[in-house]
Amino acid sequence: MSPSGRPQPLSLVFLLGMGMASERINCPSRCSCQYLEVNCTGQQLQEFPAAIPLDTRQLILAANNISYLPAVELSFLADLVYLDCRKNLLGDDLDFTFIGVAKLVYLDLSFNNLTQVTFSTFSHLLSLVVLKISDNPNLVAIEKDAFANNTWLRHLDVSRTGLKFLDTSTVRDLPNLRFLGLSDNLWHCNCSFLDFITWMTESNVLFPDADNITCYTPEGLRALKMPAVETQLHFNCLTRLYKQDYIFLCLIGFCIFFAGTVAAWLAGVCAVVYAVHTSKGEEEEEEEEEEED
Repeated sequence: MSPSGRPQPLSLVFLLGMGMASERINCPSRCSCQYLEVNCTGQQLQEFPAAIPLDTRQLILAANNISYLPAVELSFLADLVYLDCRKNLLGDDLDFTFIGVAKLVYLDLSFNNLTQVTFSTFSHLLSLVVLKISDNPNLVAIEKDAFANNTWLRHLDVSRTGLKFLDTSTVRDLPNLRFLGLSDNLWHCNCSFLDFITWMTESNVLFPDADNITCYTPEGLRALKMPAVETQLHFNCLTRLYKQDYIFLCLIGFCIFFAGTVAAWLAGVCAVVYAVHTSKGEEEEEEEEEEED
């Protein structure tokens, strides 16, 4: 009976019952399912769960022991927009993993075992807005063009990793970037890193926990914050010459001296040849005049 006292059509009751039964059947084991959401948080899962409803838009796999994300199974979830995989055992085999979830907007891979990020890792996520890869202590390399296709990226967190260097173009060319986490990394503040530090001070990007964005090496700059480091590096890199610079300048000077010597020798040879040729011409003319007389 309906609230109004009228009996509901049998077909409607049947369809609702079938829908609820279908939802219960399709929910993965040890996970909870709501409308378009599957939550498997903290279930000690060793593998990617099976039987995830194909219309799922939000998938939460946080705090498990998953070491591999199967690209084929993920590709079945074509409408997925939110994926939370934090606190798992995911390693460095993520290239082409997300090729079938192009609608993904939010991706959390923090607290895992990532070692590198290449162009193929996230290149298919053209709609990605939030990417969290912080707290991956073995993450030591992010390729220069790793985020070249992620032009909608607004929030990027690479804090607390093993990164020592990040190419400026990797983040500078992201037109919508507003939030960049960089704290507690092993930044190597040498002359090659000066361009990145200068970009940090001039950009409109927000750097949370800025007090912990410091140099780890070299020893003389350890624990210095980025603004202070910029001033120091400007002095060290733009005004001081190192041993290799002196060697380079000496080589340039030697090349210039050698080129000048060779040019002078060639000019002298040409002058002598010209003089000899001219004198021979004059002698021949004199001999011709004597014969005529």
